[in-house]
Amino acid sequence: MKRIHDLAITDRPREKLIRLGPKVLSDQELLAVLLGSGGSKGDVLSLAARVAAEADRSNTDLSVKELMHIPGLGAAKATAIVAALEFSRRRISSEGVKIKEPQDIIPLVAHLADRKQETFICVSLNGAHEVIASRVVTIGLANACQVHPREVYADPLIDRACSVIVAHNHPSGDLTPSAEDLKVTERLKAAASVLGLNFLDHIIFSKRGFYSLTHGGGHN
Repeated sequence: MKRIHDLAITDRPREKLIRLGPKVLSDQELLAVLLGSGGSKGDVLSLAARVAAEADRSNTDLSVKELMHIPGLGAAKATAIVAALEFSRRRISSEGVKIKEPQDIIPLVAHLADRKQETFICVSLNGAHEVIASRVVTIGLANACQVHPREVYADPLIDRACSVIVAHNHPSGDLTPSAEDLKVTERLKAAASVLGLNFLDHIIFSKRGFYSLTHGGGHN
């Protein structure tokens, strides 16, 4: 991972945001802007990477206390992040978003496309195919993600969801389903049927596009 001082000034997060706007920044870069500076345990990009990983694990439901367990992150930075998350949550929510086609969930998960580990997400939908919630279920190894129906469907059942769409990123960028992807899909379909859930699709995504395991198509 490059340190902030290894980057050209125009490529540093704050300057990049000013020059190109916030949409081109990765989660790590956005967090680096919020943090402002690093600490004794590393520069701002290293600190931002640790915060992003914690946010993925907790589905962004972070507390100040949890954040302060990250080496180099004090109360001032932790409270700034929690405040920013709550501010954005109050204004932008995936809840109620209408899903007409499975790939309509891509805007909900696209920020995870650059993760170095496979990140598996489950999206709960109500009877009108509106999003109830989108959650990270597991974060796996660089090329393998251990997925069990129990973990995937625990929250949708609490949500009283009617349907689910699952998705995961391929860190390599290659959208081709692996043998394990196919096996996981069949396992989740079977479990969903037993539980009375409608399994709509399993989407593989990366920065290059997405692929639907149910419909056999995608977009690059």
